[in-house]
Amino acid sequence: MIKSNQKYFNRLHVILDAFIIAASYGLAWAIKFYDDGVTMMNGMYIVGLICTIPMYLILYFFFNVYSPKRVQTIKEETGNIIKSNTAGLVIFILALYMLHQPHFSRQMMFIFYVINNAEEIIFRNLIRKILRNIRNRGFNQKHILLVGYSRAAEGYIDRIKSNPQWGYHIMGILDDNVEVGTKYRGEQVIGKISALGKILFENELDEIAITLGIAEYVKLESIVTTCEKSGVHTKFIPDYNNVIPTRPYTEDLLGLPVINIRHVPLNGSFNRFIKRLTDIVGSFLLIILFSPLMLVVALAVRFSSKGPVIYKQVRVGLHNRNFVMYKFRSMKIDRCDELHFTTQNDDRTTKNGRFIRKFSLDELPQLFNVFKGDMSLVGPRPERPEFVEKFREQIPRYMIKHQVRPGMTGWAQINGYRGNTSIEKRIEYDLYYIENWTLGFDILILFQTLFKGFVNKNAY
Repeated sequence: MIKSNQKYFNRLHVILDAFIIAASYGLAWAIKFYDDGVTMMNGMYIVGLICTIPMYLILYFFFNVYSPKRVQTIKEETGNIIKSNTAGLVIFILALYMLHQPHFSRQMMFIFYVINNAEEIIFRNLIRKILRNIRNRGFNQKHILLVGYSRAAEGYIDRIKSNPQWGYHIMGILDDNVEVGTKYRGEQVIGKISALGKILFENELDEIAITLGIAEYVKLESIVTTCEKSGVHTKFIPDYNNVIPTRPYTEDLLGLPVINIRHVPLNGSFNRFIKRLTDIVGSFLLIILFSPLMLVVALAVRFSSKGPVIYKQVRVGLHNRNFVMYKFRSMKIDRCDELHFTTQNDDRTTKNGRFIRKFSLDELPQLFNVFKGDMSLVGPRPERPEFVEKFREQIPRYMIKHQVRPGMTGWAQINGYRGNTSIEKRIEYDLYYIENWTLGFDILILFQTLFKGFVNKNAY
């Protein structure tokens, strides 16, 4: 079974990492001193190597580089490697200053940093590819038993079946609500939950996944007790993922765990300050940068049809407060306030309106909304009050988007959900953004907007 061999694989992994660190260090030394005619590493650099290997291995453990690769993404693993090596470089350079070692080459350490990152990433991707090929052929499988059938079980089974490279094999399901032999999603019910202890004794399982329906949580404590007596690794997959977020924010209240239903990083004072400062500086610079383009668009709107250049529309923003949002007018003045999304060949658009909407040029005046504080550069797109009243009754969790400032662009928009597209999917992406906000996430969205956010395929 996997659990009996995993420790040997982990030890081999650490040994191979030590060789890669040593090889990267030696190659960096050779690159730095090759032209100087030095052929042997002196004592100072040998001591550096001896200190570097254990330090980096410890950092790899600290930054979860040795986490299982079954469900860890390449992006997550690469990020952990880079963070580990960056921390190692900083610690090493600081140690050189504190130990007064001015002759130790900092340039060599930067070369080592680049080489080691590259070699570790290539090495881990090679291991990942080999393991996934082995698992796709039915080897190196992790055998799992599901306890209880629910929406959580359905989601778990669906994900396992769509990702065979994870190497999970479901042995069966224990459930009290149907007869033995019933199949769910192609997986068979092999017994009642009361048979768990006997099955654990007779079978060498790698994991137990508790997937009870929420109405059966009264059984949870006894199931966990039975699993812990067997020593099998146990997971709990809650049946309330439509209520609790993917990454819940928990607090320790004197030993009592408290789960916050919705964790919004931007509720923190420091995060709000950083985001607002970024919006002020960013919108100011963008107003200056795009002012010639805005002048051209304004003239085009002015001479294409009668009416004002700037169209003002009430939208719902932070904390459900209404504000006036600015846009370059792209519709006929007497048709602007009609309550439906723009469609293909919409007769409401002006001669130049379709063009400026397609390339999102009508959104540029919202930079002034950002500067004023009504909006942010990045966030959920704001809707008109009439649509908000409609969607709040139809779509669960719709109003959560108003816990942050609305944005000119957002995670939903760069993933294609803008204009006349699914409101449900748009809210799903908006909630992910709200719960996982970081300044780096904002920068990523702005960067991607440059390449695919300006062209609105759903704006006509």
